[in-house]
Amino acid sequence: MKADRLPRLTIASGGETRVIAAPPGLSLRDAIGTTDLKVRSGCNGSGACSLCRVRIEEGTANEPGANELVMLTAEELRGGIRLACRVTPVGDLRVRIVNPAPASDWRRLIVEPPPGRRPLARPPGGRAAGDGKESYGVAIDLGTTNISMSLWDLLRARRLSSVLGPNRQSCHGSDVMSRLIAACSSSAQASEMSRVVRGSMEEGILDMCAREGYDFQKIAHISVVGNTAMLALLVEKNAGLLLSPEHWTAAVDCSPEDGRTWFEGCRMNNDASLEVVQPLGGFVGSDLLAGIVATGLTEGDGAALLIDFGTNSEIALWDGTRLWVTSAAGGPAFEGWGIRHGMPADTGAIYRVDGPNGDSAPSVRVVGGGEARGICGSGMVDLIANLARAGLLSKKGKLAEGLRDKGFVVARGLPDIVLNNRDVDVFQRAKAAIGAGVRVLLTMAGMDAGGLRRICVAGSFGRFLDIRNAQAIGLLPVASSERVELWGSAALMGCEALLLSEDGSVYLRSLRRDKTTLVNLSQVPEFGEHFLESLYLQPLGQD
Repeated sequence: MKADRLPRLTIASGGETRVIAAPPGLSLRDAIGTTDLKVRSGCNGSGACSLCRVRIEEGTANEPGANELVMLTAEELRGGIRLACRVTPVGDLRVRIVNPAPASDWRRLIVEPPPGRRPLARPPGGRAAGDGKESYGVAIDLGTTNISMSLWDLLRARRLSSVLGPNRQSCHGSDVMSRLIAACSSSAQASEMSRVVRGSMEEGILDMCAREGYDFQKIAHISVVGNTAMLALLVEKNAGLLLSPEHWTAAVDCSPEDGRTWFEGCRMNNDASLEVVQPLGGFVGSDLLAGIVATGLTEGDGAALLIDFGTNSEIALWDGTRLWVTSAAGGPAFEGWGIRHGMPADTGAIYRVDGPNGDSAPSVRVVGGGEARGICGSGMVDLIANLARAGLLSKKGKLAEGLRDKGFVVARGLPDIVLNNRDVDVFQRAKAAIGAGVRVLLTMAGMDAGGLRRICVAGSFGRFLDIRNAQAIGLLPVASSERVELWGSAALMGCEALLLSEDGSVYLRSLRRDKTTLVNLSQVPEFGEHFLESLYLQPLGQD
């Protein structure tokens, strides 16, 4: 194995096989949990339950430790049986899950800050410093397409589990405007949309508890952040305001009338307190505020930019003294929607594309290994950047003459994964909305992109993002790689900080009142010009 390559894990369960790269320091149990395959577990990886049994079929791992020597027989160890929570891959490894858990749409989410940034610490005077009784808390980032959440031991301020799963409300529309219009057209439909998303949240919470053997009756507090539309639909309140432009810079009340009633009739603790962290205003939600908390965007006097990519993308610019924020309706292209062969960054998605080089076909990497079923947002960034470098795609987004009718074949299969001009156009428009939003905020702050000391990228889209390719097509401002930070689940990390802190609302109130200017892009005369300039597949600001 090359020194610069992470160990490759081949995971088999029944007739299914997944191939992934093992992040450094991650146990085999946690690595398996990032896929759609599952291994049973009941002790949060302490090695006490002996449920997470796997068989090492090929490759190298660490030697069995004390837990395994006690829990497993000598015969089992000789046969390659190990506890996945005690296994750390040393090189490439092929394993088979001996004790699989029931299938679930919820997969383990690795929640970590970028290298060099501080992990979440216990806040002074936080919620965890309570009456000393064991209790749990749940932090939830409610996204348009996906919901991410984590379970916390409030007494010890310790994360117990974190998962990512689908927001089943997407059956009512892939974008926020479609869902808002649907909710406003029928009160029965609005109630159903709220019920569906609450059911999705409950499903994820119970999945975390069942997976690790925690008592969901001990959940004492739940904190929720999200984009404004999702919060309004969740609480069945003020969704109609978001369809009126005069409210796009005004505060929108998304507080629940009585959140405790949400848990009546289900297995959750009826006494659990619920906090829906209020959005900043318009389409700028509390997920962006939570991202600002997690990244420490406003700490220090250096200029910093935060882009939270999603179906409703949000942007915050800190100029050293003031925060400028906006939302950009880029649509769901970053999560694969609207692209002919697009899909989220799930098993089977092409997430990395190298080439084409000359006449050779591109080399692709697929989430979970195996045959490609589609292409996700980061794969689209790579593909478009590489086609532009190869002269097969113009900076206006038009494929070369010989490709305009049939498209460009990214990967052969059933069906072939093909990129056509319409796909490029959909992605360009999403990219241009972000680029125009960044340009507007920089102009209003009297800055240029060269003055940015930090560029923070948040959202699941950024998990596999190639920074160089993103900058080449104008998705991110040009800056040295050490200034770009891939935060991934920043909104969830910020929600966790608010969950643990009794004083989080004080900080957010100060941020809203004293330091923030909310910008409605539709009211900026130069937005249209910036949007057209940002359509070009070239570095941001290069006209």
